[in-house]
Amino acid sequence: MKTQVPKNFGPKFLSDGQIKFDLWAPDTDKVELCLENKELLMKRDKEGWFSICTNEAHVGSKYMFRINGDLKVPDPASKCQAVDVDGWSEVVKETYNWGNDSNWKGRPWHETVLYELHVGTFTEEGTFKAIEKKLDYFVELGVTAIELMPVADFPGKRNWGYDGVLMFAPDRTYGTPDDLKDLIKAAHEKGLMVFLDVVYNHFGPDGNYLYCYAKSGFFESKHTTPWGNAINFENRNVRDFYIENVLHWLEEYRFDGLRFDAVHEIKDDSPVNILEEIASVVKERIKDRHVHLVLENDDNIASLLHHYVAQWNDDFHHCVHIQITGEKGGYYEDYTDHTYYLARSLAEGFAFQGEISAYRGNTPRGENSRNLNVSSFVNFIQNHDQIGNRAFGERISALASEEAVKAAATLYLLAPTIPMVFMGEEWGCKTPFMFFCNLGADLSDSIRDGRRREFSRFPEFADPENRKKIPDPTTEATFISSKINWDNIDTEMMEFYKELLNIRKKNIVPLIPYIEHSRSTYEIKGTGHFTVKWFTNNGKILEITANFPENKVDWSINNG
Repeated sequence: MKTQVPKNFGPKFLSDGQIKFDLWAPDTDKVELCLENKELLMKRDKEGWFSICTNEAHVGSKYMFRINGDLKVPDPASKCQAVDVDGWSEVVKETYNWGNDSNWKGRPWHETVLYELHVGTFTEEGTFKAIEKKLDYFVELGVTAIELMPVADFPGKRNWGYDGVLMFAPDRTYGTPDDLKDLIKAAHEKGLMVFLDVVYNHFGPDGNYLYCYAKSGFFESKHTTPWGNAINFENRNVRDFYIENVLHWLEEYRFDGLRFDAVHEIKDDSPVNILEEIASVVKERIKDRHVHLVLENDDNIASLLHHYVAQWNDDFHHCVHIQITGEKGGYYEDYTDHTYYLARSLAEGFAFQGEISAYRGNTPRGENSRNLNVSSFVNFIQNHDQIGNRAFGERISALASEEAVKAAATLYLLAPTIPMVFMGEEWGCKTPFMFFCNLGADLSDSIRDGRRREFSRFPEFADPENRKKIPDPTTEATFISSKINWDNIDTEMMEFYKELLNIRKKNIVPLIPYIEHSRSTYEIKGTGHFTVKWFTNNGKILEITANFPENKVDWSINNG
């Protein structure tokens, strides 16, 4: 399948002052461009593209499309919504004053220390501008990159972000497109990278109008996902839509990298997988600065990491979680030999490299990962999923002793893999981070009931009365209670994290480019007690010895 750079989505400013509007609507015969005071008939081509060039619109104009003289829908490639996903799209200017940001070349991947945050709950204000005020905090902490959970426009005023339906538009509850660009520009000025989480495996259940005019093209029934029919990546127009979205965030917003959500639910039988094509286009288009593409992939497909810089390593998280909490239910059941799997995940990347997964129906999981770079794995002791997918959104600080958390933090922050801190973790934040959304009234009951049914298989929630105690994800109270409390900082814990990150910067980061992952070794000395060694090609050795029963982690660098 030939790679091409798409050109047909969203408004385009023409040299003669007109604006060109396009909509791919293969399932309809008539589309009109609706401006606030005029409706203009669009011309259809044989592929189902409707187009019009007009001087009736300008920057700031609000517009929608009318389908078959009836339903009015927003632009699926809207760059800005006036209010929410059901209403007017807005024409925004194509230019932004980046100033000296053109001199920003990014940072090499091995220097990365990620800090994952949710825009709406990281600060009281819940905006891009409020995050901008915290940039000095990140620098002082010692992280080098902030990673925003998805910001693509979602229905309602609050959402995790994984119900996005307008993939090109930052949600207005967080601010304007320029507010987001201001944040990225200011971060770069302070030496910080900015990453964005993108969701290409489904659309949210509310506000997605593609089913009304492009269902036959955008979705296919031979593959299903947890959210319904899979997205049809065998269609060239669909592929172009997502490739253009990638370039939109990386070129127009100058993000330093993207994290692709749950790519195991991206179903594509094309000769060239869409993920490979995306990586190829980015490599071809952006050559003047560092850009890092990261995956989340439950299937542990090592071969994809020849195209992508890294993958979130859930294996590491699950092993260390069992080690410090003792929890063994659900997907943790695969990791009962947690000491072995923990040491292996540190030394080799994946814990499961083709072994049988009991939790996944006794099927093989994963591929050999020993020959990948040690920096191909992003390790963490908590993230939005591992907290928010719990019934009450408990953080690791509420599930394990402070000593155990410190031991786990030492292990993952001083290993040569790429670390990721979840917002507030660095100062022992105990505020829960629960699942929340603000979907339409028709969906609220099913979301609430479905959330509670998910936990019915857990012994503690077998009783329906206990399930009623699970917070309602549709209420504003659940969202408000998930905002982190900046007035309750454990300064001793924060100083501990700062010290670890300073050690990492001085002693670990310089070694990472020279580590030969295939030579790493591990030795199990007892339950929770192991040693991992990483060897460099310039004669140095990084060695970590962990003894979790004693809540103790030692580290050393051997120049051997």
